[in-house]
Amino acid sequence: MKKIGIIGGLSAESTIEYYKILVKEYNLLKGGASSPLLIIDSLDLETVRNLMVDNSWEEVYQIIFKSARNLEDSGAEIIIIATNTIHKIFEKLTMEINTPMISIMDATAEAIKEKGILRVGLLGTIFTMQADFYQSALSKYGIEVIVPNKEDQEYVNTVIWEELTHHILTPESREGYLGVIKRLKSKGAEGVILGCTEIPLLITQEDSPIPVFDTTTLHALAALKKAVR
Repeated sequence: MKKIGIIGGLSAESTIEYYKILVKEYNLLKGGASSPLLIIDSLDLETVRNLMVDNSWEEVYQIIFKSARNLEDSGAEIIIIATNTIHKIFEKLTMEINTPMISIMDATAEAIKEKGILRVGLLGTIFTMQADFYQSALSKYGIEVIVPNKEDQEYVNTVIWEELTHHILTPESREGYLGVIKRLKSKGAEGVILGCTEIPLLITQEDSPIPVFDTTTLHALAALKKAVR
């Protein structure tokens, strides 16, 4: 297989999930004691978050670019960014990195398309919900993206940063998120993107009244498919 490089630590909780998914699925494919070839360059989430809050995206880009270069120098043949928000700079990065990269938006869009869904809600950090990179990417697949109202956006964002990045999972927050999903459904969402790689720790398909799209799993599986092709 090709060696997968992971830009991780954003947060560590979701990076762990990526690792677990890749190891489990590769072992199911190959059997025995097989495990995939992986490299993780783990970054400091607090540093990156503070830069995003300050809207210093060029500095964020330089950190991610350096991380991708580190992975290239270490032999990575495919690179993924193990978080949604940083995909805001994905297109620029792909133009300056020689190693193929797998987009979390494309992996998610393919899964939505397979279900024949044309209008989907988006949960994520405030940076993801208020940017347009998901809308832009999914529009190429004929999929419309809608986001929660401002109050719900603030709630979803707070739970991510204060709870999920620390692996704090509470029934109260699960119910709160389900309330947001139900309101998205009432606005016409036929499904919902769990557009922060920590959200699948809290919300599963069994919880939701509409189809959920687990970006962590979808992205990891897309990378593995590319690596073993």
